[in-house]
Amino acid sequence: MAGKATHPSQLTFTDLDLSRWKEYEEVETDSLWIIPSRASGNGHQLDYHGNYVPQIATQLLTRFTRTDDVVLDLFLGSGTTAIEAANLGRRCIGVDLKPDLIAAVSEKIASTLPSDRTALFSGDSASEECRTQAEEILTRWGRDRAQFLLLHPPYHDIIRFSDSPEDLSNAPDTDAFLAMFRRVAENGHALLEPGRYAAVIIGDKYAKGELIPLGFQCMQVMQDLGFRLKSIIVKNISGNEKGKGRDSNLWRYRALKGGFYLFKHEYIILCQKPLR
Repeated sequence: MAGKATHPSQLTFTDLDLSRWKEYEEVETDSLWIIPSRASGNGHQLDYHGNYVPQIATQLLTRFTRTDDVVLDLFLGSGTTAIEAANLGRRCIGVDLKPDLIAAVSEKIASTLPSDRTALFSGDSASEECRTQAEEILTRWGRDRAQFLLLHPPYHDIIRFSDSPEDLSNAPDTDAFLAMFRRVAENGHALLEPGRYAAVIIGDKYAKGELIPLGFQCMQVMQDLGFRLKSIIVKNISGNEKGKGRDSNLWRYRALKGGFYLFKHEYIILCQKPLR
């Protein structure tokens, strides 16, 4: 069973002590996160395109999980969530479609961090098999469900991650992408403990001269599944435009010519699964 608060100054979903709230200066409570550079060390390294910065995991897991809680990541990628969960004394179930990524993350964690608190496996996060395997791990760890859900899907086809038809980056259009994301989020909803939190890290995209608001569309999917929207956090991605072209002046020219603004942000959609 999940841990419960034993004092009025404690909350059921975090180790933060509200009687000491003034001491937690490093914990974000505003909805605009300016992170000047990517954290490295403690198992983290920039070795894979499309991974999110570790500081996001640090903030979310500090505020919305407790020691020994189980964090579920259904788009594990290069393992940022699993690594930071281990750093903070949490456990992690991580799933990714690509077996080579699971192997790489497992090796990375085994060489730097305790691996007995992580369970990583390859599979389609939208499948019944994935849900069953995650449930078996939870049972082995003495938990009915996970205490935090993190979803960092591909930003549709901005980066193609594989040739698999189950890969969201290969969805033929936006509607198909959202339908595929919904199936993964359904599994996440089923595996998450009522009353606990979920976060979707997502950015928008341009296609044929039009802004496609993937962030708000994925937020709507979460709400349609029954999650309660708690916050929309905007995080800067200054410098990431280098991935779109080496010459930032060229992109400035294209923005002026095309009548649009360059992306400098992504979203962290924070939700909560109702108790009933």
